[in-house]
Amino acid sequence: MGVPLAEIIRPKTLDDIVGQSHLLGKDKPLRRIIESGKIPNMIFYGPSGIGKTTVARMIAENAHMTMHKLNGTSASISDIKQIVAETDTFSGINGILLYLDEIQYLNKKQQQSLLEYIENGKITLISSTTENPYFYVYNAIISRSTVFEFKPLTSDEIMPAIKRAFQIMADELGLKLRLENGVLEHIAKGCGGDVRKSINTVELCILSADNDGECLTVRLDNVKLLTQRSNMRYDRDGDQHYDILSALQKSIRGSDENAAIHYAARLIEAGDIISLSRRLLVIASEDVGMAYPLAVPIVKACVDSAMQLGLPEARIPLAEAVVLLATAPKSNSSYLAMDAALADLKNGDVGDFPRALQNKHFDGEGAAERGQHYLYPHDYPNHWVKQQYLPDKLKGKIYYNYGENKNEQIAKKYWEKIKGELK
Repeated sequence: MGVPLAEIIRPKTLDDIVGQSHLLGKDKPLRRIIESGKIPNMIFYGPSGIGKTTVARMIAENAHMTMHKLNGTSASISDIKQIVAETDTFSGINGILLYLDEIQYLNKKQQQSLLEYIENGKITLISSTTENPYFYVYNAIISRSTVFEFKPLTSDEIMPAIKRAFQIMADELGLKLRLENGVLEHIAKGCGGDVRKSINTVELCILSADNDGECLTVRLDNVKLLTQRSNMRYDRDGDQHYDILSALQKSIRGSDENAAIHYAARLIEAGDIISLSRRLLVIASEDVGMAYPLAVPIVKACVDSAMQLGLPEARIPLAEAVVLLATAPKSNSSYLAMDAALADLKNGDVGDFPRALQNKHFDGEGAAERGQHYLYPHDYPNHWVKQQYLPDKLKGKIYYNYGENKNEQIAKKYWEKIKGELK
């Protein structure tokens, strides 16, 4: 079979496309635009293998436009100019649609070169990106385009495409097909919402299937071998990387240990224990903080163990750190205090040091005030004595507010008693 299976089963109509019902369902915005035949400049944002290119082709066909495809990893300004030159030829009678895949790889100058042509209408631009366009695409292009987000597909949405792919392969070979129980489900769940990956997996399954000359038998154990590692979407430099880390921290902050373990497992499965470890160290102080200060050295010990052990054993101390942080009491009082102090500094609320705190060992001739007047707390009962520590400009300022957890409330009552503030 010379043509890739994914290309053979590519949908021919909007109704053949699996998923993306939020965009392509009846009366949904993108479908209405396609059916109108009047195509604006658009940006398709979402993971690979979920139909962005297919939809662009259908748009060109429905509008009777000539479609050219470029990829941002290899396209040049001269490539763009060459396509624009066709607008005055026979092929450009109904308009030129430029589908620019992975636009985020074009530099700013290359992206700017598109502006003139999309503004004067010489070309209609549909660009696609797997990264958030608001971070990676030039603002002037975004302001002249409509952004549509394509979403990963569920296993149920992918299932019809997998069944169709198996049948096409069997028909092409002129053989009957027998699938062991669980084959379809395993492929659907293991493709990470990527139709193209699922179809490629089908092709591999057929090529390695048992063939007795009359029937192809696809065995589950063989499918599992072909998909040993989950096709989970993960890119250490992409949005998915930061989405997983964000989901992990928010799950721990929300004290959901099961969700936290799930997202940590994604990072471990991807082999990224460095990012996981760094984020756990941050969480120990940011989200657990003064409610359980021992979380910091415990998590540090777990992280150090993980780094020394390496995978797969690293998962064991990392799991301990995740569960500890998720089930620990929470407090962000200390870092909120620091942020408040930093805000004052940025606003110029600084002031000079109180004299008692300055590093003075003698007073020069003519000094208006002599002596440092510092009171050494250890010379007083309970190792505390009342004196001013903040600059005069900030006298009485409160940055730190005790959290409601047991640990901080014990400290609060202790100091209220010593400082004579307990009523």
